[in-house]
Amino acid sequence: MSAEQAIGSIGWHDLTCEDATQVRDFYAQVVGWKAQPIPMGGYDDYVMEPGAGGPPAAGVCHKRGANADLPAQWLMYIVVADLDEALARCKRLGGKQLTNVRAAGDGTFAVIRDPAGAVCGLYQAGKP
Repeated sequence: MSAEQAIGSIGWHDLTCEDATQVRDFYAQVVGWKAQPIPMGGYDDYVMEPGAGGPPAAGVCHKRGANADLPAQWLMYIVVADLDEALARCKRLGGKQLTNVRAAGDGTFAVIRDPAGAVCGLYQAGKP
C-alpha cells in the first residue's frame, strides 16, 4: 500500500492462513504468481508478484505473530482519509473493530466487520 492510492480504493489484498508456504506454492502454480519472501522474525510471509512482472498483486501470510487474530480468508484493505474517524463511524453504524490499529508500510490499518458480517481492513497512509 502506498500514499498515492486514492481514498476509497482497494489498496491491497492479503490471505492469512495456517500454512502460507503451501498456499504460496498453490497460487504460484495456479495463477503464475512469483513469491518474494518478507522476513517476519523466524519465518517468512510472502509478497506475490505477477509472473509477467509488474507491481505486487497480494500478500500471503502465516496466521501467527501480528496476524494470529486475523480471519483465514482473502482480506482487502480499503484506503481511508482518517482511520480513527472511519473506525468511529464503523462502530456507530453497527460494525465492529476486530483488531487494534497497527503499522503497515507507510501507514496504519485495522480490521473491521460490517453489519452483514463481512470482514475487511481499513488503511490510512502516512500515519505510522
